[in-house]
Amino acid sequence: MTTRPPQAIEKVQPCTTMQDVRREVNALDDVLVPLLVERVGYMTQAARIKQGVEQVRDEARIEAIVARVRERAQAEGGDADVMEAIYRSLMEACIAYEHREFVRLREPALAGSAA
Repeated sequence: MTTRPPQAIEKVQPCTTMQDVRREVNALDDVLVPLLVERVGYMTQAARIKQGVEQVRDEARIEAIVARVRERAQAEGGDADVMEAIYRSLMEACIAYEHREFVRLREPALAGSAA
Protein backbone atom coordinates (compact mmCIF):
# COMPACT_ATOMS: atom_id res chain seq x y z
CA MET A 1 0.00 0.00 0.00
CA THR A 2 1.38 3.38 -1.02
CA THR A 3 0.77 6.53 0.96
CA ARG A 4 0.02 9.74 -0.83
CA PRO A 5 2.05 12.85 -0.08
CA PRO A 6 0.22 15.36 2.10
CA GLN A 7 -1.93 17.92 0.32
CA ALA A 8 -0.79 21.52 0.63
CA ILE A 9 -3.88 22.34 2.70
CA GLU A 10 -2.76 19.73 5.26
CA LYS A 11 0.48 21.63 5.79
CA VAL A 12 -1.32 24.70 7.16
CA GLN A 13 -0.13 25.25 10.70
CA PRO A 14 -2.64 25.86 13.50
CA CYS A 15 -2.56 29.52 14.55
CA THR A 16 -4.01 31.15 17.64
CA THR A 17 -3.07 34.77 16.96
CA MET A 18 -2.80 37.07 14.00
CA GLN A 19 0.92 37.23 14.72
CA ASP A 20 1.05 33.45 14.10
CA VAL A 21 -0.89 33.85 10.84
CA ARG A 22 1.34 36.69 9.65
CA ARG A 23 4.52 34.78 10.50
CA GLU A 24 3.34 31.79 8.44
CA VAL A 25 2.20 33.97 5.52
CA ASN A 26 5.53 35.83 5.55
CA ALA A 27 7.40 32.51 5.44
CA LEU A 28 5.35 31.45 2.42
CA ASP A 29 5.96 34.82 0.75
CA ASP A 30 9.70 34.26 1.23
CA VAL A 31 9.31 31.11 -0.89
CA LEU A 32 6.81 32.52 -3.41
CA VAL A 33 8.56 35.78 -4.32
CA PRO A 34 11.73 34.19 -5.72
CA LEU A 35 9.61 31.71 -7.69
CA LEU A 36 7.49 34.53 -9.11
CA VAL A 37 10.60 36.51 -10.03
CA GLU A 38 11.86 33.44 -11.88
CA ARG A 39 8.47 32.97 -13.58
CA VAL A 40 8.43 36.60 -14.73
CA GLY A 41 11.98 36.19 -16.00
CA TYR A 42 10.63 33.69 -18.49
CA MET A 43 8.37 36.44 -19.87
CA THR A 44 11.51 38.24 -21.04
CA GLN A 45 12.57 35.03 -22.75
CA ALA A 46 9.13 34.71 -24.37
CA ALA A 47 9.27 38.34 -25.52
CA ARG A 48 12.65 37.67 -27.11
CA ILE A 49 11.49 34.49 -28.86
CA LYS A 50 8.11 35.65 -30.17
CA GLN A 51 8.19 37.17 -33.62
CA GLY A 52 5.19 39.49 -33.40
CA VAL A 53 3.50 41.50 -30.66
CA GLU A 54 0.22 39.77 -31.49
CA GLN A 55 1.77 36.56 -30.12
CA VAL A 56 2.24 38.02 -26.63
CA ARG A 57 -1.35 37.34 -25.57
CA ASP A 58 -2.27 33.72 -26.23
CA GLU A 59 -5.86 33.02 -25.13
CA ALA A 60 -5.53 29.26 -25.66
CA ARG A 61 -2.45 29.18 -23.43
CA ILE A 62 -4.22 31.27 -20.77
CA GLU A 63 -7.14 28.84 -20.66
CA ALA A 64 -4.79 25.84 -20.58
CA ILE A 65 -2.95 27.33 -17.60
CA VAL A 66 -6.25 28.06 -15.83
CA ALA A 67 -7.43 24.48 -16.35
CA ARG A 68 -4.12 23.12 -15.07
CA VAL A 69 -4.08 25.42 -12.04
CA ARG A 70 -7.68 24.59 -11.13
CA GLU A 71 -6.87 20.87 -11.27
CA ARG A 72 -3.74 21.33 -9.14
CA ALA A 73 -5.60 23.47 -6.61
CA GLN A 74 -8.26 20.81 -6.16
CA ALA A 75 -5.62 18.08 -5.87
CA GLU A 76 -3.93 20.10 -3.11
CA GLY A 77 -7.19 20.63 -1.20
CA GLY A 78 -7.49 24.28 -2.22
CA ASP A 79 -10.24 26.43 -3.66
CA ALA A 80 -10.05 26.23 -7.46
CA ASP A 81 -11.97 29.52 -7.90
CA VAL A 82 -9.49 31.41 -5.70
CA MET A 83 -6.52 29.91 -7.54
CA GLU A 84 -8.06 30.78 -10.89
CA ALA A 85 -8.57 34.40 -9.82
CA ILE A 86 -4.99 34.64 -8.54
CA TYR A 87 -3.57 33.14 -11.71
CA ARG A 88 -5.67 35.26 -14.04
CA SER A 89 -4.37 38.36 -12.25
CA LEU A 90 -0.82 37.01 -12.36
CA MET A 91 -1.09 36.25 -16.07
CA GLU A 92 -2.44 39.73 -16.87
CA ALA A 93 0.51 41.28 -15.03
CA CYS A 94 2.90 38.94 -16.87
CA ILE A 95 1.32 39.75 -20.24
CA ALA A 96 1.68 43.48 -19.58
CA TYR A 97 5.31 42.94 -18.59
CA GLU A 98 5.94 40.80 -21.66
CA HIS A 99 4.47 43.54 -23.89
CA ARG A 100 6.87 46.07 -22.34
CA GLU A 101 9.77 43.65 -22.77
CA PHE A 102 8.80 42.93 -26.38
CA VAL A 103 9.00 46.66 -27.16
CA ARG A 104 12.14 47.24 -25.07
CA LEU A 105 14.02 44.40 -26.75
CA ARG A 106 13.24 45.81 -30.18
CA GLU A 107 13.76 49.52 -29.48
CA PRO A 108 17.27 49.71 -30.99
CA ALA A 109 16.01 48.01 -34.16
CA LEU A 110 12.99 50.31 -34.33
CA ALA A 111 15.08 53.44 -33.74
CA GLY A 112 17.59 52.35 -36.39
CA SER A 113 14.91 51.74 -39.00
CA ALA A 114 13.38 55.20 -38.47
CA ALA A 115 16.61 56.99 -39.38
